[in-house]
Amino acid sequence: MEKPVVTSKKLIIKFEEAAEQVHGSVRRIVGFVQAKSLLGLFDAVDLEANPRSAKWGQVTEAIVESITRDPDIFPFKTKGILVGSSEYQALERKRYELRFSDPATEGILDGGHNMLAIGTHIVLTAVGDEKLVRKCRNWEAFKEVWRQNRTAIDAIRDELSFLVPLEILVPADLEDDAIVSEFRSELLEICAARNNNAELTTETKSNQKGFYEAIKAALPEQVAKRIEWKSNIAGGDIKVRDIIALAWIPLSRIPDLPVKPPVPQNLYRNKGECAKLFDDLMSHESISERGADSPTYTLKSEAVRSAIQVLGDVPGLYDKIYKDFPDAYNKAGGHFGRIGIVRMYDASRRTDKNRKYMRTQPTTHFTEQDVEYSYPDALIMPLVWGLSALMEFKDGKVRWRVDPARFLDRHLVEIARNYKLVLEMSRFDPNKLGKNEASYGFAVSQFETALLKDGKAAA
Repeated sequence: MEKPVVTSKKLIIKFEEAAEQVHGSVRRIVGFVQAKSLLGLFDAVDLEANPRSAKWGQVTEAIVESITRDPDIFPFKTKGILVGSSEYQALERKRYELRFSDPATEGILDGGHNMLAIGTHIVLTAVGDEKLVRKCRNWEAFKEVWRQNRTAIDAIRDELSFLVPLEILVPADLEDDAIVSEFRSELLEICAARNNNAELTTETKSNQKGFYEAIKAALPEQVAKRIEWKSNIAGGDIKVRDIIALAWIPLSRIPDLPVKPPVPQNLYRNKGECAKLFDDLMSHESISERGADSPTYTLKSEAVRSAIQVLGDVPGLYDKIYKDFPDAYNKAGGHFGRIGIVRMYDASRRTDKNRKYMRTQPTTHFTEQDVEYSYPDALIMPLVWGLSALMEFKDGKVRWRVDPARFLDRHLVEIARNYKLVLEMSRFDPNKLGKNEASYGFAVSQFETALLKDGKAAA
């Protein structure tokens, strides 16, 4: 059998058995390929088009075991791999040349865990080191192992004869531009539907539509790279809905939005609704436009774009409030360490039965700054919402009225002095505080009062 040819995002795959079906704008090529014919697919394609990234677990372990024990019936025990490409060429001897011009929507659409398991099995066959499984903990780590051992993999390619079900979706008629355009537009919906065995989150779907691209560009790199933009992505230890909830702070300053903003307390108690409303907002024709031959959207509203630019500052300010508030509270006459739900860092002390002291230093949520206290974020969520008082909508754009970091340096102690009343009335219960709309209104009023004082001082 011919060796797959790879040039950038182009490869040739040979089927052992294949059938073609055409309906609407889609041509479906389905059949079995030998595993060695997938080597080019591993080389050329990542999982950008797949709503989920793949990570090692019981499922992938079971797939590898199935390949090892029952290679003859393996192709009947798995749904295989789904690939989409808007450019292809049918060659002789059941061979197809595929080109992937848009990695965000074309490539591996479903079967990412199959790819991870099959690829790991191939690497283990080539190298014979079981320890490599621990290195292939997710797709990104696996691809690094794959590249490092590519020469060894080529040496055993003729041993990779077990069959894998492969389905390729391509345009029904490459000569018809309208059909190609329709195919590209439908590819994302097909991908989402194929992944619905475990329901995709609103955030994952929004990411696939391109709704988060402006946010990714606005955030500091150290924050953006830690966000789980799609399920199972490596390094994604911050939920994307945490950022989307904060986005409504500047977005709420825009008048006459086509979607009603969530109530302030939902930034804490119902981040799922915040994500759903953001998806509705970005789907609106006045906010984003869909590419003529693409399933992804491009932001066109300058007002929304300006709000997202302001959002870029909010995670750092969130962490600043979290870090500075305990000291401000103490300077305002309180005793933050005595609050029952607060834990303090002290490496020299063992954690007592009340779990008051921590031997591992806590960090802030977004920027991972070292802090001396650990406490529920609900205690400061109203203050984070209070940042909205420092924003204004002027000349069609959202912008800061004052430097927010300097404002906090000047006024957080004073704000904490009055905010103590809110904490005491809620009896320091994070759920009561975070879910009480009045807490958010009170925080905004404190920020506005401090702004007025700044104005008078300037005058």
